[in-house]
Amino acid sequence: MALRGRVLYDFNSENPGEISIAENEVVTLFSEQELEGWLEGENSRGEAGLFPASYVEIIRDQNTSNTNNNGFSSPKTKPQTPVHASYSTSPDSQSQKGFEAGSGGSSFHTSQGSDDDWDDDWDDSSSAADAPKGLGTTPSLYPVTTSLPGRGSSQQQHQQAKSSATVGRNLNRFSTFVKSGGEAFLLGEASAFVKDGDRICVVMGKHGPEWQEDPYPFTCTIDDPTKQTKFKGMKSYMSYGLTPTHTNVQVNRRYKHFDWLYARLVERFPVISVPHLPEKQATGRFEEDFISKRRKGLIWWMNHMTSHPVLARCDVFQHFLTCGADEKAWKQGKRKAERDELVGANFFLTISTPAVPLDLQEVESKIEGFKTFTKKMDENIVAVNTTINEFARKQMAGFKKEYQKVGQSFKLLSQAFELDQQAYSAGLNKAIAYTGEAYEVIGDYFAEQPRQDLDPISDLLDLYRGHLANFPDVIHVQKGALTKVKDCPKQEGDLHDRCNIISCATLAEIQHFHRTRVRDFRSQMQHHLRQQIGFFQKITAKLEDALQRYDDGQ
Repeated sequence: MALRGRVLYDFNSENPGEISIAENEVVTLFSEQELEGWLEGENSRGEAGLFPASYVEIIRDQNTSNTNNNGFSSPKTKPQTPVHASYSTSPDSQSQKGFEAGSGGSSFHTSQGSDDDWDDDWDDSSSAADAPKGLGTTPSLYPVTTSLPGRGSSQQQHQQAKSSATVGRNLNRFSTFVKSGGEAFLLGEASAFVKDGDRICVVMGKHGPEWQEDPYPFTCTIDDPTKQTKFKGMKSYMSYGLTPTHTNVQVNRRYKHFDWLYARLVERFPVISVPHLPEKQATGRFEEDFISKRRKGLIWWMNHMTSHPVLARCDVFQHFLTCGADEKAWKQGKRKAERDELVGANFFLTISTPAVPLDLQEVESKIEGFKTFTKKMDENIVAVNTTINEFARKQMAGFKKEYQKVGQSFKLLSQAFELDQQAYSAGLNKAIAYTGEAYEVIGDYFAEQPRQDLDPISDLLDLYRGHLANFPDVIHVQKGALTKVKDCPKQEGDLHDRCNIISCATLAEIQHFHRTRVRDFRSQMQHHLRQQIGFFQKITAKLEDALQRYDDGQ
């Protein structure tokens, strides 16, 4: 019997070799083997090609697929949701495949080639033992046992045995719920020493759980990059000057350093949406337009990082912002981050929740509502981006050309009037010629304007497409925990406590996303309208100037 799968989310193909699939559609799978998070199969319309593995739930025989090795029933599993690694500047970049971040549960791109290689004084030749967890075959450096914060060892062993005997394991070891460490934490298989400085507090706000505000907020500016060389000019790269307000000391970073930081953050925070970096570019890295666009993207990225109560204060981000040119200090901080114990399942040990637990049915309803919201937001972001990019193209080419045509026609009329050689018509002729020049200038205004009011909106939409691509993974972790609890209704105590921790963290991240979204879109739309008003005022001033010439020439 052919292997089949049920589609969990809509997917619209955008690249050759991909096929579109719709939610609840049953597809035929050619193989269960994933290729970098993608499966090959055939949809209900007979089209064959690739689609994201995480968007499909494999349909298995109940008699064989829902029983674990110990004979206990396991819930249905959902495969991993792919997160496209690059934050793109166009919708066509959506299907770029990323590199899996191991225990972090999300995909990220690694530095490859050109100026993104770690071959300068910021790096060292790390041994296999120094490699970050989840990025290779190196086993975990830390033993994993069962523990909740403050639990004793005897209770720990008892709870581990109890959980193992009553809660089935997820059969799909590649699911986001498993790879993020969510399942291991829920089953009580996480253990780490959590310092007070590593604790992350979720508080109950007016609209539900939210991250506790950072008592010492700060921002960070990014200067125009400068071109640097090394190896006696044989290699060039761009260096960005970063100045955080809580130190007022500038540090210099290359794009590959941002890339390294992004990988650490994705691994460290499985239920936090780490903003995607601007996309890479193999050629034209030193062209002015690309450098300007990348800097704007990094500024957006940095603003989202510094405004996040959890990401802004984490050790690896602070090391990135504050470590100067001291090579030894950088390497020490780099190794510490790559050996961080509080990743995956252990991350959840750092979270402190409100005293009153959440209602699981209410949590599930909120998560489903957010899932519907993100789907609709993503669809409309694509539509808005397509519309404004087309409008910008018309302004820069079509509108400019049409205004120039009008301007040229007025100039030709003026030249024709000059043939009468009447002294009293000279003023009119000059005024008409000036009107033609005014229309040509207005055409230039139209061509230049999208950079001021439409491009910033497009940049913002690209950033939020990255966030929206992250949330299927975040939601899968929380839904996996809820499924485990619902499958064990009589299981009380620690299992529900741990599910409550995952739920609180997920809802806090959703709340932060909404607050940030409202802030960003309000600010950007205000900027857009102010630019539009200024634009038309400039056109009006030019036309009024042309009008005045007719009075002056009387």
